[in-house]
Amino acid sequence: MRHEPPRRLPWLLLISTLVVVLDHATKVWVDVHIRIGGAIPVIPGILRITHWTNEGAAFSLFADSSSPHAVRWALIAFTLVASIAVLIGMIRLGSQFSLATIALALIFGGALGNLHDRVLYGSVIDFIEVRIVHYIWPDFNVADSAIVVGACLLILGTMLHGESEGEDESD
Repeated sequence: MRHEPPRRLPWLLLISTLVVVLDHATKVWVDVHIRIGGAIPVIPGILRITHWTNEGAAFSLFADSSSPHAVRWALIAFTLVASIAVLIGMIRLGSQFSLATIALALIFGGALGNLHDRVLYGSVIDFIEVRIVHYIWPDFNVADSAIVVGACLLILGTMLHGESEGEDESD
């Protein structure tokens, strides 16, 4: 009798759900407490909570498109396809916790958070502004952060997995 490992997928989906809830709660807070274009300094000269809407993709790509309606639906379609692919990966790897599965859970939650806003409102609220000396990083939100952290964890997991395979081959 083959013993199947316990499924971790519900816990991974919980991580995704927490990202969606935190993303939505922070966007609602910003929408209620900060006028569009306004800002609250958190660490003067470094970090501010702002209020901007982004109709485009990451870094406001395509935001100034001559056909914003087409861009919106293209981004929605892309996000749906990517989210389904990430969910399939989570299901296939869902019997374990690893950097890869946690990364996928973060990416899935971030994608759903921004997808929700894009479908319902046509744009997402970006509100975290970081300045490094004279450089101002494009504003982002919790969903964007989860996607970036997830992508970094995937890269790290791949690098660590590659190193451990290389060590096994040399033994």
